Amino acid sequence: MDPIELTLRVSESVGDAAALLQRPRAARWLLVLAHGAGAGMRHAFMETLAREFADVGVATLRYQFPYMQQGRPRPNPPAVLIATVHAAIAAAADAAPDLRLLAGGKSLGGRMTSHALADQPGASPSDAIARVRGLVFFGFPLHAPGKPSATRTEHLERVALPMLFLQGTRDTLADLSLVRAMCAKLGPRATLHVVETADHSFHVLKRSGRTDAEVLRALARTTASWADSLNV
Repeated sequence: MDPIELTLRVSESVGDAAALLQRPRAARWLLVLAHGAGAGMRHAFMETLAREFADVGVATLRYQFPYMQQGRPRPNPPAVLIATVHAAIAAAADAAPDLRLLAGGKSLGGRMTSHALADQPGASPSDAIARVRGLVFFGFPLHAPGKPSATRTEHLERVALPMLFLQGTRDTLADLSLVRAMCAKLGPRATLHVVETADHSFHVLKRSGRTDAEVLRALARTTASWADSLNV
């Protein structure tokens, strides 16, 4: 089951970006999966996560943000990143019209996805964005490393979808007490899954008794179980 290469048209001014669709035969969901700030869709984390999702019946569409596509070190402005999320969701809807959609990503990719899904109450049933049934965050970057703050959470109150936050206890970009407070404020829309001893990249300490590969397998299974429990 090799991934299928796709091309996203972000905009006339920005151009195209690459994507990879990985669909298992028994897929129930399709997760539109964005990468983090420092590594693209072919990073080992993204590759392994896509394989683990395939094993639990979740297809994935991984994609590049334009700056990564162009080999640039700094992320594009938020407007370009958000436009790319929209383009990826539209491509996913076209590629798998029979599957229910999830959207999210690693760190920056997850945060930009949440911005793309905020303020969308007017989406019509024919819009690809209206097909998204939930958001999944693999390490939501709540603040700069070691500088606890909740300033990046305000827009989440305008996301009307269920949200799953997968967070490590050693994540220096997300003080866990602030994450818990954020989820409490979001109420039943938010589900928090804590990974003991995991850092922002979901590397775990040896004393956890688990390998990094086992952690990614558990993340995929947790996400699939959460998605299947949604009332959609």
